[in-house]
Amino acid sequence: MSAEPVLASASPSSAVPSHILHEVFGYAAFRGQQADIVDHVTAGGDALVLMPTGGGKSLCYQVPAIARHRAGQGVALVVSPLIALMHDQVGALEEAGVHASFLNSSLTGEDAMRIEREMMSGRLVMLYAAPERIATPRFLAQLDSLYERGLLSLFAIDEAHCVSQWGHDFREDYLSLDVLHERYPNVPRIALTATADELTRADMIERLQLQDARVFISSFDRPNIRYAIVEKDNARTQLLRFIGDEHEGDAGIVYCQSRKKVDETADWLVSEGLNALPYHAGLDASVRKRNQDRFLREDGIVMVATVAFGMGIDKPDVRFVAHLDLPKNIEGYYQETGRGGRDGAPADAWMTYGLADVVNQRRMIDESPAGEEFKRGQRAKLDALLALAEAHDCRRVRLLDYFGEASSPCGNCDNCLSPPATWDATEASRKALSCIYRFHQNNGQRFGAGHLIDVLRGKVTDKVTQYRHEGLSTFGIGADLSETQWRAVLRQLIALGHVRTEGEWNTLELTASARDVLRGEVQLLLRVPSETKGRSKGSRGATGRGKERPPPIPMDADGTARFNALKAWRGAVAKEHNLPAYIVFNDATLAEMARVAPSSLDELAEISGVGVKKLEAYGSEILRVLGG
Repeated sequence: MSAEPVLASASPSSAVPSHILHEVFGYAAFRGQQADIVDHVTAGGDALVLMPTGGGKSLCYQVPAIARHRAGQGVALVVSPLIALMHDQVGALEEAGVHASFLNSSLTGEDAMRIEREMMSGRLVMLYAAPERIATPRFLAQLDSLYERGLLSLFAIDEAHCVSQWGHDFREDYLSLDVLHERYPNVPRIALTATADELTRADMIERLQLQDARVFISSFDRPNIRYAIVEKDNARTQLLRFIGDEHEGDAGIVYCQSRKKVDETADWLVSEGLNALPYHAGLDASVRKRNQDRFLREDGIVMVATVAFGMGIDKPDVRFVAHLDLPKNIEGYYQETGRGGRDGAPADAWMTYGLADVVNQRRMIDESPAGEEFKRGQRAKLDALLALAEAHDCRRVRLLDYFGEASSPCGNCDNCLSPPATWDATEASRKALSCIYRFHQNNGQRFGAGHLIDVLRGKVTDKVTQYRHEGLSTFGIGADLSETQWRAVLRQLIALGHVRTEGEWNTLELTASARDVLRGEVQLLLRVPSETKGRSKGSRGATGRGKERPPPIPMDADGTARFNALKAWRGAVAKEHNLPAYIVFNDATLAEMARVAPSSLDELAEISGVGVKKLEAYGSEILRVLGG
């Protein structure tokens, strides 16, 4: 579907943000801080916006861009880091009747020149481009010309945390964006991100020269997401049980740390009957694109991926995000889990982690070529994530506290729903530290976690015999605890920094703070490890292919039938236009249509999400589908 350009209008009301929100996007009112942000930027002010995924960040620059274009102020430039994000955003805007385009490497030379002519004419409302393109002399010369003619309306910098070395997705190309303020001082700028702690925010402000910008910080809470973190014990089986028990047939994302693990996990899930695909930077670009397109356009796909996948993925109906490995920090965890439930319906953030995750993350920081100050910062961020993982109180309270937001127990995380039992591991911790100390006393020997646990539990192995460790005073002093309990103790000791790992074999060594634990001055209260459950009887073969998902709001049988008919119609339209289905209409809008069952175009126009252009394009067909 090709949209006509939105040109400057003679009607002053057409440039009013609230009018644009209803006419173009089909929404009756702004949410939260959107109205204040939109008014500020439309009036020419700079803004730094922190808003959670699914909170409506895009509208915060799209509405001002349309308003300023209709007032004759030209084109808005949107800085976007990913080709896929540009394609989807532009597709959605064109569907809504807004003339937008992108410049990236997917275009032919002829298409790129055509879009540049559209930009230079001022007919485009929004142009999406990557930071590396914006910094080129040719592109800056074009911006110079637009600026001189008063046709450069707005700069929107999406995923702005990428500019910060402290952020979790640092991209060097973003550092060149300070040229926008220096070269075009009278053009308003809005920088947006879903995730940034105080250090990252300060870095963003300095590097983008936003010292005079208004800062808008929305609540980081995503109340529809249920957080759960479990001890790792055959992670694949745990994942399969989780999907089979709670998300049969749902779209989801499974994050793994390495490319190899992504490939192996995806293959294994397919062998277990799930519709799974891999995604990582090591795959051919055509394979990545094909898999991403399938995930966006088809129902019930499970994408197994490294963190290379996800930024800018706007699929609203992702029902779960699972981590098989510990992320590097809370910002990464929050950003990745935030890709679930963008439509506001319930979603799960599920993670399994163990001692090896802690050891690996510590080692990666220690072996990094970065400076010591940066390493200290990364260790602190990891410590905060480990505290979240080991917590036996509300996960959401701890998560929001990290971002400086006070809250109360949520009632929608694993710890709130099933409060874990705890045990005092202080004495066990002293025994573990004493055993490590005895190893070191014995000719400076160092050993890993497995051997340490064998000695503590009094297990005679070839290695124990080889080093005569059955003669140590600590041999067998921890026989009352299970291997799982000892791994939890060591995980906590490493997480708290009382023990560190060294070298290729991850041998254990005491730190200076271990003395306080040995003296009994530090109490360690740990979760009682959960018992491993048997395999879910419904996990194998839980493909969900062809399974009808219930509407996102309760309705009777007739309403559900209308909803399913609308979804089938939407799928055909999306295929015809080569767009993800949610860009035509999202599930919430279809569900409201099915519930209300409007019988006229005027009644259909009152449904949230039905703008003027979509009403003209699809209204009659929707009424036909609803009429049976």
